[in-house]
Amino acid sequence: MQFFLDSAIVDEIRYALDVWDIDGVTTNPRHVQTSGKPFLQVVQEIGAMMAGTDKTVSVQTNPHKHDDFQAIVDEGRRLAQFSPNFVIKMPCTEAGFRACRILTDEGLRCNLTLCFSPIQGLAAMRAGAYYVSPFIGWKETNSEESRTFIEELVEIRDN
Repeated sequence: MQFFLDSAIVDEIRYALDVWDIDGVTTNPRHVQTSGKPFLQVVQEIGAMMAGTDKTVSVQTNPHKHDDFQAIVDEGRRLAQFSPNFVIKMPCTEAGFRACRILTDEGLRCNLTLCFSPIQGLAAMRAGAYYVSPFIGWKETNSEESRTFIEELVEIRDN
C-alpha cells in the first residue's frame, strides 16, 4: 500500500516526507491556489523536493480544458518536462482517456482522477493509467443515483 499527500503546500509536504515517509504527492489547482504561489513555481518546488527519489508527484492539467484531449496532451507534455517524478493527472472523461493513451504511448505516466465508478476505473486501466484516483462514496454522499455497469458502458459509448 502506498500513501500520498493531497497537497501543494511545500512545508506540509516536506514535513510529511520527513515524519511519515509518504510515497508521493498529488496536487490539483485548488491546492496550488491555497498555497498562495503561482502554479509553475509550486510544482517545480515540489518536483525539486522529490528529485533523486522514486516518489511521484501527480500534477493536474488545467481543469478548464478537461473536455479538450489535445489541450490535455499538450499541457501534459509541458508539465512532464519539469521533473521525471511527475505523473500527469487528468479527469476520467472521454478526453482524459484519449489523452492518457497518447501520453502513455509516449512513455509518460498518467493519473486519471475524478473516478466515480468501477467502469471509469476499468476504462482508465485500459487507457494505460499508472494511477487511478477514485472518489469512493462520492455519488452516494452527494445523493446521485448509482447506475448499473451496463448503463455506464452505454453512456460512455454514446458520448
